[in-house]
Amino acid sequence: MLRGRLPAAHMSSVIAPAKPSSPMGPKEVELILVKEQNGVQFTASALVTPTGQTHPSGEQRETWGKKIDFLLSVIGFAVDLANVWRFPYLCYKNGGGAFLVPYLLFMIIAGMPLFYMELALGQYNREGAAGVWKICPIFKGVGFTVILISLYVGFYYNVIIAWALFYLFSSFSGELPWVNCNNTWNSANCSDLNATLLNDSHKATPALEYFERGVLHLQDSGGIDDLGLPRWQLTSCLAVVIVVLYFSLWKGVKTSGKVWIEAATQICFSLGVGFGVLIAFSSYNKFSNNCYRDAIITSSINSLTSFFSGFVIFSFLGYMSQKHNVALDKVATDGPGLVFIIYPEAIATLPGSSVWAVIFFIMLLTLGIDSAMGGMESVITGLIDEFKFLHRHRELFTLFIVVSTFLISLFCVTNGGIYVFTLLDHFAAGTSILFGVLIEAIGIAWFYGVDRFSDDIQEMIGQRPGLYWRLCWKFVSPCFLLFMVVVSFATFNPPKYGSYYFPMWANMVGWCLSISSMIMVPLYAIYKFCSLPGSFCAKLAYAITPETEHHMVERGEVRQFTVKS
Repeated sequence: MLRGRLPAAHMSSVIAPAKPSSPMGPKEVELILVKEQNGVQFTASALVTPTGQTHPSGEQRETWGKKIDFLLSVIGFAVDLANVWRFPYLCYKNGGGAFLVPYLLFMIIAGMPLFYMELALGQYNREGAAGVWKICPIFKGVGFTVILISLYVGFYYNVIIAWALFYLFSSFSGELPWVNCNNTWNSANCSDLNATLLNDSHKATPALEYFERGVLHLQDSGGIDDLGLPRWQLTSCLAVVIVVLYFSLWKGVKTSGKVWIEAATQICFSLGVGFGVLIAFSSYNKFSNNCYRDAIITSSINSLTSFFSGFVIFSFLGYMSQKHNVALDKVATDGPGLVFIIYPEAIATLPGSSVWAVIFFIMLLTLGIDSAMGGMESVITGLIDEFKFLHRHRELFTLFIVVSTFLISLFCVTNGGIYVFTLLDHFAAGTSILFGVLIEAIGIAWFYGVDRFSDDIQEMIGQRPGLYWRLCWKFVSPCFLLFMVVVSFATFNPPKYGSYYFPMWANMVGWCLSISSMIMVPLYAIYKFCSLPGSFCAKLAYAITPETEHHMVERGEVRQFTVKS
């Protein structure tokens, strides 16, 4: 057998591997080439070492300029505003230390295994959230589910950053605007910052009135059915956020039971599992990158950050509780109230409060921007990899996405925008994110197969995942997620803002939003199944077989192969 390269004219057949190494893998694949002429068969072979960066579309795929760029991007996405308002509030509301028990348990049995799984999935297949499901085409719908969830979250997440920017501008003053009641937006119910007033439901602090009346102008809205026009100040801040996001993305990466449900949801929010961001980011890694090490480092940093912020924030809440002489539950509030009412009020009592306010809101901006960038990148990468013609028009497509997000976000900066914000926050990524991660885990563990997935990881980093990871992927994580999804549906509570309860139609709109992402899984499965030729069994077999094996079977190229390590 001769080793070498034959001219194309002399190649009559190529004998390819039945399950080839990834086209981006580091191994050498020996291709057997056969030519028969005048009854004599000539055989030659060639060792091919793939370059590692070719995109499945045939184009050269970008990679991160430096390894630290990837790590900082993943950490920046994972460590976000949820660490400073959602985690501390959930800790307090669900028993403090008692909440840490399910949180740590779910981190070990679901959070870290799923985080590792998504990094490895994106890195091996080098595609976005939808494209990676070439490994099991019938599950591609879950890719569109997570893309939609990221898009929906962007509709209101960017508004939080706009609020922080508004507060930042307001902090450049001799006296912070939320320290007294002598402002045009204050009502007769406003009481001095030092007053003991939280026990009186008819009284309000200057910080509360600044947020609701000075920033949001909530007093000019009668509810979600009376939104009014967008506020120009907040619209301007939102536009700045959108412009920053665009110029950061247009060129790509180079540049009781309820306690347990909330712990599970917080894991997904905190680590970023199920948003498609980890898949998108890791798809730009070099094929041989050690994604196992990355998963351990980034998930650990994220959890430590949550714990640290929890300690700091509980000290703030304790101080405010003592200052107002009220129980802690009168101080701790969920969502934006904690960040834009309680924190600013505490900061206002510090010496040099304006300086501290500027530092605090710059921190919020940095936490928010990189997470917003990650969510947007998930949408852009996922759709560009799925619809190949968009590769040539990334800048225009990115512009379309960010402008569309801006236009929808305008509903959240109206007089009644906080009601739209609350509705989106409640329905966009609650049960749906748990459902998406559940289907993702089932598709990889039970259809693509844990053994095959472990082989892929070994091909990339040189070692197979241990028994712990394989057991979590196949049994523990899917069972846990299934239980959480069922309980989440069974224990649903309608959203409210303060004392305002949403009308029935608003809750129905919220459920339609949530279902619109989850329904992509069965819709695409039905479409894929019906579009395939052949018998029922043939369709099913084809739909759950990796696409690389479809082509080899169709062309009859599966004969023999050897792989040189």
